Amino acid sequence: MTARPAPGPSGRTPTIRDVAARAGVSPGTVSKALNGRGRLRPETRDLVRRVADDLGFRPHHTVPAAPAGRTYTVGLLTTDSVGRFSLPVLLGAEDALGADRISVFLSDTRGDRIRERHYVRTLLERRIDGLIVTGRRTDPRPPLDLPSPVPVVYALGPSTDPDDISVVPDDGDGARQAVEHLLATGRRRIAHLAGPPDHHASTERAEHVTLTLRAAGLDLAGGQPYFGAWSEAWGRQATAIALRADPALDALCCANDLIARGAADALRESGRRVPDDVAVVGYDNWEIMAAATRPPLTTVDLNLEELGRTAALLLTESIEGRPEPGVRRLPCRLVVRESA
Repeated sequence: MTARPAPGPSGRTPTIRDVAARAGVSPGTVSKALNGRGRLRPETRDLVRRVADDLGFRPHHTVPAAPAGRTYTVGLLTTDSVGRFSLPVLLGAEDALGADRISVFLSDTRGDRIRERHYVRTLLERRIDGLIVTGRRTDPRPPLDLPSPVPVVYALGPSTDPDDISVVPDDGDGARQAVEHLLATGRRRIAHLAGPPDHHASTERAEHVTLTLRAAGLDLAGGQPYFGAWSEAWGRQATAIALRADPALDALCCANDLIARGAADALRESGRRVPDDVAVVGYDNWEIMAAATRPPLTTVDLNLEELGRTAALLLTESIEGRPEPGVRRLPCRLVVRESA
């Protein structure tokens, strides 16, 4: 006879979150330790495994018989055909689900609602246990119209239904970190080069850049955010506009890394040194872009892999009958390089 897992808190079967709490690590670290992935110190991996044994936690693949109806597969539906945002989310989700030997089916809708309905039907025909929905924007989106019920978690862009489960980056937190870093380095005349005014990420980042400056008793250089496109060309153009409005500005806080790279080029062409004369901070930590910028770009990381891990864990708990509806915001991380 196979032993059952020992009861966790309140007499229930222990979960990956119970192991994380007892070991003093994140659920993502527990997943890495148990599935042999990631770069962990040997002592951390050993600690997690000991705690899992002590609690009687068993990943699903060690359970001899699956509950009726479970296939140990989930779908990941994305609108991000380039993969800039969805691939890190996928990697994080696979990392978390790997401990349970759960497979992930990736489907790219290319932002087309007809393709989305097609892939939803296809995934449901495969009898997936749950679904993660992600994309390339943080704008709230309508919930999926599902022909049959299945647990769903929305990652990056939240569902408009407050009863759904969503996990998103805290863009306000990221913008605050960027501005506070510039203030800590002595910058006081800070302009904000924003993205499109109809994108949620752009308006939220602009709002919190402005609020953080006001909290420090300062206004935006130029008096307003400069809204435009998510492009290097707009970064160059917006930099010229900002310099004309305030030739004494000493920092540019940019809404993404493409804008920031264009800004750095424009500053160099105008004879201003980065960061000596004008500091530049980007957003998204697109590592290829950040490393190619001259000098390498200080930027805000969205922690997309952690977003994917958290979405996967929330989905697993929902599949197991413990859904946590609402929007969960995860902190961002400032990566300091040479531009600020």
